[in-house]
Amino acid sequence: MIRVAVIGTGKISESHLRAYASFGQRCHITALSDIYPDKCTQLKEKFELDCDIESDYKKLLDRTDIDLVSICTPPYMHAEIAIAFLKAGKHVLVEKPMASSLEECDRMLEASEQSGKILSIISQNRFRDPTMRLKKVLDSGLLGKVVHAQVDSYWWRGHVYYDLWWRGTWEKEGGGCTLNHAVHHIDMFQWMMGMPNRIQAVMSNTSHDNAEVEDLSVAILSYPNALAQITSSVVHHGQEQQLIFQTEKARVSAPWKVFASISRENGFPVRNEALEAELDAYYTAIPELEHTEHAGQINDVLTAIENGRTDILVDGREGRKTLELITAIYQAGTTGQAVTLPLQPDSPFYTTQGILSHAPRFYEKKNSVVGFEQNEITLGSDYKQA
Repeated sequence: MIRVAVIGTGKISESHLRAYASFGQRCHITALSDIYPDKCTQLKEKFELDCDIESDYKKLLDRTDIDLVSICTPPYMHAEIAIAFLKAGKHVLVEKPMASSLEECDRMLEASEQSGKILSIISQNRFRDPTMRLKKVLDSGLLGKVVHAQVDSYWWRGHVYYDLWWRGTWEKEGGGCTLNHAVHHIDMFQWMMGMPNRIQAVMSNTSHDNAEVEDLSVAILSYPNALAQITSSVVHHGQEQQLIFQTEKARVSAPWKVFASISRENGFPVRNEALEAELDAYYTAIPELEHTEHAGQINDVLTAIENGRTDILVDGREGRKTLELITAIYQAGTTGQAVTLPLQPDSPFYTTQGILSHAPRFYEKKNSVVGFEQNEITLGSDYKQA
C-alpha cells in the first residue's frame, strides 16, 4: 500500500484525490496540508478520507507513513516543497508548471537524483487516447517528416479570474497564459515534435488590467527543416484547442483529423484517399488506455514505485523541457530578440530573480481574494471532436 500526502487543497487537488480513489487497493491518503486548513477539512469530508490535516507541510517531512506526495500549491511554492520532500526520501508528483524558473527545475532534478526518488510533473493530456494515438501515428513512419506544426492553446477567462490572491503576478503565478494554460499544449507539442533551435515571440495583455502578466502570446519556433507556431491565450471565446502537424505526406491533428495530398502532373494537389484510409485504420487500431488523464499519470507513477523503478513517461527532465520552451518564449517576447536553445545559465530568465527583474508588468494587480464562492473549473479539451 502506497501512502500519499496531498499538499495544497485548491480545486486541482480534487483531480488528484479522485485519481487516487480509483486505485484504493494500491494507495491510501495519509495527510492533507494547506495554509487554509478548513479547505482540507472540506475535502476530507467530501472524499470521506481517513487522514490527518496539517497547515504546515514541514510537519509531514519526517513522517514515515508517507511514500508519495502530490504538490498542488501555486507554482511559486513547487520547488521549495518538492526539494524538501525529495530530500526527506519521498517520491514527488508536482502539478504543472514544474517550477517558476529553470534554476529551480535544476535544483529539483538534483534533489531527485541524489535521493533516488521519482520526480514526476503532471502532464495529464499525454494520458488521453487522442493524444497518445497521435503521438504513435507521428512516430510510425507513415507520414514522413513534420514540416509545420500549429498549436492553438485557446482559453477564455473573465476579468475576475486574476483577482485570486496568487494569480496575475510574476512572483506567485510565475507568468500568464503561456505558463499556466498553454503549458498543457506546449508539453504535448514538445513530446511529439522535440525541442527547436530558435524561438521568436510577442506577448501582450489585452483584456485583464488587474494582472501584471500576459493574456496572449504568439511564438514562432524554428527547427532545421520545419517551423512551428504556438498561440497561448485566455481571450479566445469558444476555447478551441488543437495541435496540427503538417507532414510530407499528410495533415494530422488532435482532435483527430487527417487529410493527405499527392501531386498532379502540374504540381497542384489531388486528395490521397488511400493514405487517409491507412492512417485512419492505424489510428483506430491503437488500443485505448486503461486509465486516462490524472488517473493515467498517477497509475504510471504508482506502478513504477510498486516495481522499484524510476522510469516514467513524464519525469522531471520532461517537465524541464516544457518550462524551457516557455521561458524562451518569455525571454523572446520581452527582449524582442530571437532566443537560441538550449538556454544557458547566463540567460537573464534562467533564475526566478532574473524573471522578476526583466519580465514586463503590463498592469498592476489590483484585487486579491482568498477564493471564489463558485469554484468550478475547466481543464480543457478532450481532443475527441474535430
